[in-house]
Amino acid sequence: MAVRIERLSGSDVGLVLLGLDRPAAKNALDRQLMVEFRQAMVDFRSDPAVRVVVVHSLVPGVFCAGADLKERADMTQAEAAAFVHGLRSAFTELAELPMPVIAAIEGAAFGGGLELALCADLRVAGAEAKLGLVETALAIIPGAGGTQRLPRLIGTSRAKELIFTARRIGADEAGRLGLVDRVVAPGKALESALALAREILPNGPIALRMAKRAVHQGMELDLASGLALEQACYAQVIPTQDRLEGLAAFREKRKPHYRGE
Repeated sequence: MAVRIERLSGSDVGLVLLGLDRPAAKNALDRQLMVEFRQAMVDFRSDPAVRVVVVHSLVPGVFCAGADLKERADMTQAEAAAFVHGLRSAFTELAELPMPVIAAIEGAAFGGGLELALCADLRVAGAEAKLGLVETALAIIPGAGGTQRLPRLIGTSRAKELIFTARRIGADEAGRLGLVDRVVAPGKALESALALAREILPNGPIALRMAKRAVHQGMELDLASGLALEQACYAQVIPTQDRLEGLAAFREKRKPHYRGE
């Protein structure tokens, strides 16, 4: 298996790890990996018990080297186009998961590997990580969402510079650009991502999903439409038992116990 799912238990119940595990190819994205990845997206989306997802690599020294160019070299033009379309769709499925998603990046995240990380809500990088949309050096362009998600994240001019030059940047520069949210000591990205996930985990799961929807969809709207979306999302939490539990816990000066109901 190239994708390994680990569901944590105890106080971490609801926290799920999606691990890329294709060591012989530096987690390069091939057909089999993407089949497993897309099945994970289906499983996560349909499971209300999943509250936070952390995407990471089980291969030391690399997050994801991008598309499997050895496999692609044997594809026809039509097959290559279909494969890239599949990548774009799969990464959109990751971006549109209803629960918060955190990417823990160690080592190389190039091309499709960075495009995958861009679909997370938050990104944590080890200090020795290297990131880049390097496709123009191969006479192609980012085709799995990079040309759209990167400028939305760091601004148009900065995104153009990185894409036009195919430059590979370190974690510190990625942090200054806003490409990653946290830069931590080498080898500590997963640990830091889990700590961040544990800050999120105790909060109301329905509220988290509605907050993500409001921000995610609202970014594409004008302010008035965005405020209307926020109102609609707020309306979804009003009738929940979790909201009543939150009020009771506040009144009784105890920690709330949310059930996603």
